[in-house]
This record gives sequence, C-alpha cells and structure tokens, in this order.
Amino acid sequence: MNKQIIVTAAFFGLLAVIAGAFGAHALQDRLDAKQLEIWHTAVQYQFYHTFALLFLATFTRFKNNLISAAYYLFTFGIICFSGSLYLFAFSHLFGWNLPTIIGIITPVGGLLFIAGWATLAVAAIRNK
Repeated sequence: MNKQIIVTAAFFGLLAVIAGAFGAHALQDRLDAKQLEIWHTAVQYQFYHTFALLFLATFTRFKNNLISAAYYLFTFGIICFSGSLYLFAFSHLFGWNLPTIIGIITPVGGLLFIAGWATLAVAAIRNK
C-alpha cells in the first residue's frame, strides 16, 4: 500500500464528511436549493475520487509513473472541481462575484478526473 496516497485519501475523506455535514446542517437555511445542490455535487465527487485514491493505494506492484500520474490527476481534480464548487456555493453567502473564475476552474477539475481515469485504465492495460 502506498502511504502517501492513503494519507491524501484520508484527508480528502475527512474533509468530505465535514463538508457534507456542514452543508446538511449549517448551510441548510442559508443557501437556496440550487446552491445546496451544487454543494452536494462537490461533496459527492470528492467522495468518488477519494475512493479512487484508496483504490490506487492498493496497487503495490504498480511502481510506475502511471499510478503516480493518476494520483496527482485525481488529487488536483478534487481541488479544482470540488473546491471551485464549494467556493461557488459559498460565494452567495458573502456576495462574492466568482462565477467567471469558477467557470474556468470547475471544468479543468473535471478534465483532470477524466485524465485520471484514463491513466488508470492505461496502467491496467500495460500491466503484465
């Protein structure tokens, strides 16, 4: 098992649980339905890719650059995709005008997720 990947996954899993609880309890009365849906999407994708990171950690015999690349792609995908959605939902509370910036960051995070899954597939195909 890869300790760095497990620690990263544990960190993102911890944050996802906190964010999910925060959204369900503290933000319930402060955000409208659309903003809560955006918050929920951020939590959901953070969890999906936290589990993907845990899956990567099981590849002890894959000591190659593709697993490392998938690790970084998933990690930065979580930061860009979920992070930008958290900011977008939160921005309405503080009157921040972020949609232009977030409109660029969120799809980049999605592309990083896609690239991470494609990289994982290539690593599996190349495994002998």
